[in-house]
Amino acid sequence: MHILLTNDDGAGAKGIMALVRAAVRRGHEVTMCAPRHQQSAAGHRFTLSEPLFANDYPLEHGKGYAVAGAPADCVRIGVQKVAEKPVDIVISGINEGYNAGIATHYSGTVGAAMEGAFHNLHAIAVSIHHKATQEMIDHLADYTIRVAEQYVQKPHKRTTILNINAPCVEPSQLKEPVYAPLDTAFYLDSYEKRTSPRAGDYYWLESGSPIEPADEGSDNWYLERGHITLTVMGNYTCDTRAEWEALGIK
Repeated sequence: MHILLTNDDGAGAKGIMALVRAAVRRGHEVTMCAPRHQQSAAGHRFTLSEPLFANDYPLEHGKGYAVAGAPADCVRIGVQKVAEKPVDIVISGINEGYNAGIATHYSGTVGAAMEGAFHNLHAIAVSIHHKATQEMIDHLADYTIRVAEQYVQKPHKRTTILNINAPCVEPSQLKEPVYAPLDTAFYLDSYEKRTSPRAGDYYWLESGSPIEPADEGSDNWYLERGHITLTVMGNYTCDTRAEWEALGIK
């Protein structure tokens, strides 16, 4: 299996390097195409009016590139140009911090995976709690590659990805993986107003990212209880005529 690895934390981040090692251990071919710099909350943005420099990034096994662009740029360049053979699956991560619930709509990690899906490839976004140890990250990397080996054999819709999140729990204490819908709880963060003596007022996002209580049975709810979560997500559509008719729009 030829795996294109990307992320939004940047080439060389500990999460993506754990995936490189896990993939190689299981005998897979790896091409890493990741942002040159940190790109968290980049969403599905890609570059229209600037050149995309792709520089070699040293890997012990496989080919690596650091791209001066967004995560979605990395997938586009990786799949279309720098991968030396057809890609079987795109894996984006392992992100340092959850990409569950509402966070998925801001996430560069998820945006990169979705770009892989747009190229009609199986794609996985994978994230872990920001305080996870290296042992937890390595365990999740191994789990992700095993899941990818199964997932790539399954049929999939072009605009869907598999989104995986793992809690800050020692591998021996993890509860079983569960399929769960995205949480709808929203952030309760705010901006602090400050004043520059030369440029005027500006606003600084406060730290902490507080959030509403998780919906019972959602991905965030299960993460709080020590489970790895798996969510199939993609373009929203009403699945049945009844759903559309229930809106009452003429």
